[in-house]
Amino acid sequence: MIVRPVRSADLPALIDLARSTGAGLTTLPANEARLAHRVGWAEKAFRGEAERADADYLFVLEDDSGKVVGISAVAGAVGLREPWYNYRVGLTVSASQELNIHRQVPTLFMANDLTGNSELCSLFLHADHRTGLNGRLLSKARFLFIAEFRQLFGDKVIAEMRGMSDERGRSPFWESLGRHFFKMEFSQADYLTGVGNKAFIAELMPKFPLYTCFLSEDARAVIGRVHPDTEPALAMLKGEGFSYQGYVDIFDAGPAIEAETAKIRAVRDSQNLVLAIGTPGDDAEPFLVHNRKRQDCRITAAPARLAAGTLVVDPATAKRLRLSAGDQVRAVPLAAHG
Repeated sequence: MIVRPVRSADLPALIDLARSTGAGLTTLPANEARLAHRVGWAEKAFRGEAERADADYLFVLEDDSGKVVGISAVAGAVGLREPWYNYRVGLTVSASQELNIHRQVPTLFMANDLTGNSELCSLFLHADHRTGLNGRLLSKARFLFIAEFRQLFGDKVIAEMRGMSDERGRSPFWESLGRHFFKMEFSQADYLTGVGNKAFIAELMPKFPLYTCFLSEDARAVIGRVHPDTEPALAMLKGEGFSYQGYVDIFDAGPAIEAETAKIRAVRDSQNLVLAIGTPGDDAEPFLVHNRKRQDCRITAAPARLAAGTLVVDPATAKRLRLSAGDQVRAVPLAAHG
């Protein structure tokens, strides 16, 4: 498997992937015009023709036959073209000594605090390929690209995780809050945000602090929780140094997690090495390996071995990267140690 930049020729495969995602992946709507526009911007970004506010680095996961089976992306900066909204989960305290009352009420504050950060987004892997190293490669490949082209990204990286919804795509948080302002199903609002209407919808949401005690019990229970299908992705990002700091999505209350870019494990620990081709050995561990290119970026995960400033990989891995012995690579162990 190889992670590489998206190309316009990938559009039919992206449409097929988008149709299989279900609700919750707002940045991959099954809308051909919108996806074509996004792919065009991604190609500009990889060529260095987009400002950070517009840069959308969209990657695909491709098997050895050339079939696209997954996507992931990282945005250069959020909120610099239109407002970026989250709810910050806070606390309002009411107290009266005379009445012997002390109440702590969780409160949601509309905030633009995450503006300007880079964002991990659009992670989706076809169900038939959720095996082996594929999921970790697709997600973590972005960190090697960030490490190699550090100047293109912010000092912090965020990721909005999919919030709770039931098997019918109904969000308890939306039913208790958003539905009162928009007479539509959560899936429809979810789709509209994916085709570029998120800021417009957010403008119509209440701006004043919201006391969570006014929400349904089901809605309160899902604030800051991820969908069960998203739990593995959350665990993976936590292993790279991401954490929840009290920001949630304004539609489904899924958590926005964040990390300082320089402290992300795969960014911090990645090394520039010389590629050697040989036999990594039976005890070789999986490495993420990047060919250090931008427009022709190729990243894979494969067994490898460090040896005196070189990274030893087998011939098939070098072929996937389109590299020869003596070429430069950036690499990091796929898994965190310790």
